Amino acid sequence: MITACQMRAARALLGIDQRQLAELSGVSLPTIQRMETSAGNVRGVVQTLTKVIEALDRAGVEILGENVESRGGGRGVRLKAAPAK
Repeated sequence: MITACQMRAARALLGIDQRQLAELSGVSLPTIQRMETSAGNVRGVVQTLTKVIEALDRAGVEILGENVESRGGGRGVRLKAAPAK
């Protein structure tokens, strides 16, 4: 759904801190902090994850999953796939 790295990158693109993301999403600051320290995909209650993703979307950040094309224009970042070993 969303990784901790994507959350941090989205905040960086928006120029907001964790407290501001908490306010935008209606999620507590400790929850945002916990989400951003997750390894890999963020784990949590689906409704909470949805609130954060929707808040980021409203603010102008599109979260892209692996092998998903962007549905719009604009700037962004995407990690390249790790090279096969």
